[in-house]
Amino acid sequence: MLSDTPKPKTLREAVREQIRLRHLSFRTERAYQHWIQRYVKYHGRCSPRDLGAAEVEQFLTHLAVERKVSASTQNQALQALLFLYRHVLSVELPWLGNVVRARRPQRLPVVLSRAEVAAVLANLDGVHWLIGGLLYGGGLRVTEALRLRVKDLLLDRGELIVRDGKGAKDRVTVIAQRLIVPLKGHLARLRDWCENERRRGNPGVSLPAALARKYPNAATQWGWQYLFPSSTLCRDSFTGSSVRHHLHEKTIQRAMQSAVRRADIAQPVTCHTLRHCFATHLLEQGYDIRTLQELLGHADVKTTMIYTHVTNKGAHGVRSPLDRD
Repeated sequence: MLSDTPKPKTLREAVREQIRLRHLSFRTERAYQHWIQRYVKYHGRCSPRDLGAAEVEQFLTHLAVERKVSASTQNQALQALLFLYRHVLSVELPWLGNVVRARRPQRLPVVLSRAEVAAVLANLDGVHWLIGGLLYGGGLRVTEALRLRVKDLLLDRGELIVRDGKGAKDRVTVIAQRLIVPLKGHLARLRDWCENERRRGNPGVSLPAALARKYPNAATQWGWQYLFPSSTLCRDSFTGSSVRHHLHEKTIQRAMQSAVRRADIAQPVTCHTLRHCFATHLLEQGYDIRTLQELLGHADVKTTMIYTHVTNKGAHGVRSPLDRD
């Protein structure tokens, strides 16, 4: 006779359940699962219930001293372990205050001149140029640009809506006027391609949370289509079904690196550099810091203030005595 006793959950399953219960992103889920697995493996696959503050500190020290990870990476590992103990194992953490948190060094962002940005964008083409234009023209993060759907563009108003950005926040930012006509052309081509996909009977796009159950036809509706869809189908991480996702981050990252090399720029430029350039150049145009904070989606204006240190006024606006008449 079969037992009705449910099979106990593995640690991995329990972590996944608690992460999805709190609607954390899939990227967070992968990162936390990765660090918890490394933590358990480092301590000889002992149960985390048998480990405590000393073992957490030992693991974090190993990451910093032996693996030489950055402060942000070390803190990500710590957050994963705190999530494990608090929300998965329900273990009290009286020792939490004794765990040493690495302090991130305060670095100034890399910012290009307007001429350098123009040179980089000139070496991008097609969809990659459009994405680069949105990153610089609206201050988007690369994932925010790639996750854009047709319904998020308000071309008549010169605006776009960033859905579920960093910190699970929505915000409105600007679309550069010189992108309006190219975006309209891109949308016309995208619509023809989507209609052809429907005729072929191919599956629709991936949808957030439970929208696929609430709106069964949304995946194939025009408004929900990704602005920059992938050329191949993939398996949905939550449902396991075949879906169309957006372009992979590495696609635009590789195109950006190639454009930077062709533009002969020596600084370490990434896709995120264009967001830094957007913020700095707006400050140089005279826009106030609060407006910039809203466009960038920063929770704290102190984060936005970093751009006041990289405007083109020289170090703190001081004129060198070497330039004295």
